[in-house]
Amino acid sequence: MIFYLLIAVLVAFTYVLTHFYLLKKEIKSATLQLRQSEKKITISYYDRDFEELAQKINHQIDMTKQAEAVKRSTENELRQAISHISHDIRTPMTSILGYIQFLESDEISDETKKKYIHTIKNSAGRLKVLLEDFFELSIIEQADYPMKMEKISFNHLVIEALLGFYEEFNKRNIEPDVHIPDQEIMMVADPSLVKRVIENLAVNAIRYSTGNVTIQLKELDTAVQLKISNSVGKMSELDVHQMFDRFYKADQTRTGKGTGLGLPIAKSLMEKMNGSIHAELEENHLTMICEWEFGIGRRV
Repeated sequence: MIFYLLIAVLVAFTYVLTHFYLLKKEIKSATLQLRQSEKKITISYYDRDFEELAQKINHQIDMTKQAEAVKRSTENELRQAISHISHDIRTPMTSILGYIQFLESDEISDETKKKYIHTIKNSAGRLKVLLEDFFELSIIEQADYPMKMEKISFNHLVIEALLGFYEEFNKRNIEPDVHIPDQEIMMVADPSLVKRVIENLAVNAIRYSTGNVTIQLKELDTAVQLKISNSVGKMSELDVHQMFDRFYKADQTRTGKGTGLGLPIAKSLMEKMNGSIHAELEENHLTMICEWEFGIGRRV
């Protein structure tokens, strides 16, 4: 009886010792894998606890890789933003300094001086708008950006915003096709942020339309939807997907007097309100689509 007991103890001890040896060997292998590369670790000896540990380590490796990818993307975006804003600031500044040098000459006429002063004012105005837009975007993206929620009528707010562009529509000989429902669409939201989004999209539509602009407000089952569309010239799907990126400039969407920040500001404001915004291109018509969900901005 004692003999069998000793055999059982010896077998158990051998099993524990073998298990300990294999587990220690697996830990060394995993440690070596972690030191040599950033790849996921693999195990050849399957112990339930160690397998769970390996899974958690591999999950952490995945999270680290994702964080590093986001960091690289953010750093690259920051470098591009600095490059773009440096270029956009340099352009009007160079113009201003150049015309100031011309004004210092005694050989130019008063009429020419007036033209130069007008050019300087325009360049200074563009510089002012650029800096204000960049500052506004940086403020909007702060986590504690304040919002003043109140009951608003989307019908009245859209009309009010569009009336502010009456002269701009006339200058471009554009008669907007506006569709606003008779029934009031009410919800709780920040009116200043909603109006700012509408204004930015209206500016973009007026500036780059090749003929017409259509504005449509609609109440869906779960959201308020605003569509602003305009005819465009040559534009690609790449332009559509990237036009909300900071300083992205496509020939048909970011040339002229724009700062390249109007649409990114609109996107940031929609995200701040937990809404959504995207663009669609169909048969040379660009459509901006905004949606404010009733579950977020409460229907009233």
